[in-house]
This record gives sequence, structure tokens and C-alpha cells, in this order.
Amino acid sequence: MAFTSDKTMFEVYREATYSSQYRVVYFTELQDHNKETEINRAMSGEHFLDGFLKDRGKDEAKEIIESLLARMNAGETMRPEEFLAALGNHLA
Repeated sequence: MAFTSDKTMFEVYREATYSSQYRVVYFTELQDHNKETEINRAMSGEHFLDGFLKDRGKDEAKEIIESLLARMNAGETMRPEEFLAALGNHLA
């Protein structure tokens, strides 16, 4: 089991704005200057899923997430379970 410091908390949400794009926020990577804005943006959107990424291999996991978001924003339908399955061993 990974310790809190060994993982990154994230949420995928759909914007509540006219664009309705899917976005991701990595909560544990937020800095003081953008923390409030990013959290408020995610909270005002429609929750899709959340979870934790292992810090080892996190860059690869982020690439997978960006790819999945691009597919979803292009109109592909995906269930949260499918999204998480694509992340596989990257989940903590």
C-alpha cells in the first residue's frame, strides 16, 4: 500500500461552461497561487471520477489521462470503470 506522500490525488470532471470539456485536476500538485481557482472550477463541474496515481510512473499515467480526455472531448463515450481500467497499475 502506498503512503499519502507516494501518490497524487486527481479528479476528472466535465466543465459546467458552454464548452462542457472534460478536464483533470491533480489536487496534490496545486500551488498556493492556483489552488482556490482550480478547486472551485472542479467543484462547479460535473464529477466524472477521482482517484490516486502512484508517484512512480506518474508522467506515463498523465499521458494516458490526457489521451482519454482527448477521446472523450472528441465525443467518445466512456464509463468511469473503463477510464480507470485504462490506468491499470498506475492507480494507487
